[in-house]
Amino acid sequence: MTEKQPVHVIGGGLAGSEAAWQLAKYNVPVVLHEMRPIVKTAAHETDGLAELVCSNSFRSDDHQANAVGVLHEEMRQCSSLIMKHGDLSRVPAGTALAVDRKSFSLGVETALENHPLIQIKREEVKPTDMRDWDNVIIASGPLTSPALTSEIQDITGAESLAFFDAIAPVIYKDTIDLNKAWFQSRYNKGTESDGDYINCPLNKAEYDDFIQALLHSETTAFKDWEKDTPYFEGCMPVEEIARRGPETLRFGPMKPVGLSNPHNNERPYAVVQLRQDNTLGTLFNMVGFQTKAKHANQIELFRSIPGLEKAKFARLGGLHRNTFINSPRLLDTKLRLKNDTRLRFAGQITGVEGYIESAAMGLLAGYFSASDYLNVEFFSPPRTTALGSLIAYITQEASSESFQPMNVNFGLFPSLNETKIVKGKPKQLKGRERKLALSQRALKDIRTWYQP
Repeated sequence: MTEKQPVHVIGGGLAGSEAAWQLAKYNVPVVLHEMRPIVKTAAHETDGLAELVCSNSFRSDDHQANAVGVLHEEMRQCSSLIMKHGDLSRVPAGTALAVDRKSFSLGVETALENHPLIQIKREEVKPTDMRDWDNVIIASGPLTSPALTSEIQDITGAESLAFFDAIAPVIYKDTIDLNKAWFQSRYNKGTESDGDYINCPLNKAEYDDFIQALLHSETTAFKDWEKDTPYFEGCMPVEEIARRGPETLRFGPMKPVGLSNPHNNERPYAVVQLRQDNTLGTLFNMVGFQTKAKHANQIELFRSIPGLEKAKFARLGGLHRNTFINSPRLLDTKLRLKNDTRLRFAGQITGVEGYIESAAMGLLAGYFSASDYLNVEFFSPPRTTALGSLIAYITQEASSESFQPMNVNFGLFPSLNETKIVKGKPKQLKGRERKLALSQRALKDIRTWYQP
């Protein structure tokens, strides 16, 4: 009898790492392929598995009233490697889950290296290699190598779509002037008495000047083939937000609500918030300030913000091109390519957006691949869960004609049957009550579905 091939996972990012872990959990042998450091990318800075590129935040960890928090909790219930090391490397960030990037990546990589069923190969996968494998998960992410991108285009019979993703700057904390800035979370929600965010205040004149400078800053030039590529709304460069109107930033990442400047006991006209980026608390990133400005312009522009006049940057912002496939057209409900079921896709390349959403698709791809390998039927997660809602969106419910990347949100969850009685009449749940009910239903159903 011919020995069964291992499952091959292409890409050592969040999705690939999670997929490999889930497969090994079901006693399935895995070869995890990561092309770095043999082939580098324009955005990664290290060779580590599960490197976080754009931000150190997994966003809200509120599993009662936030869809992202619900997804966090569902993945914890499913023994997620990414969530385990996210929790272990957590840094203060209010109600968000933010991590020390280095500790997080090292923890994930060490766990994978030490697992007896996981073999890590540092190499670029060639199209000819992939054609000989029986069970493959393509989790190569938004920065897939040109050769593999070309192969994916050939296999799918359709061109990959693309969008730009921007990276926020990271600043050394000891260069921030806390005589002007201060620690506080909005509405004083946080894990520290002084708040988890550093706030840099701007008055109206400072804000207006900043917007004008931002709009006139020199930005990265696009190549001809990049000019019509759309941005993803959830990671929009700050320059593009400003172009939508002079007040747009003040109602977005620079909103001053829930904050009061202790230096003058006034509410600022606008703020720039910075969030801790590492466990030591020596690095802080500019929240919502993904940028495509040229590096020299960034330094001048961001030093005009009160409190950042002498800021030194551990990393300046940047811009890179992301690719994703038309999943509703190409994938079945178990993330397999319809015209070649040997191949599964996972992570951001499937059209989910965000760290945790990408890892979630890795979790499901590993789960379904284990089902195929073991020849045992594993059922899909309930449609009422965050996991079920995400996979339903990308494989069934989004329009293939207008498909765009999506974060997890309560709008993807099935509607509720529950009502409440108001003045003797049944009324649909709304607002926080609706979110709480959706969350409770999802977490109840995920516990019923997942059998370790």
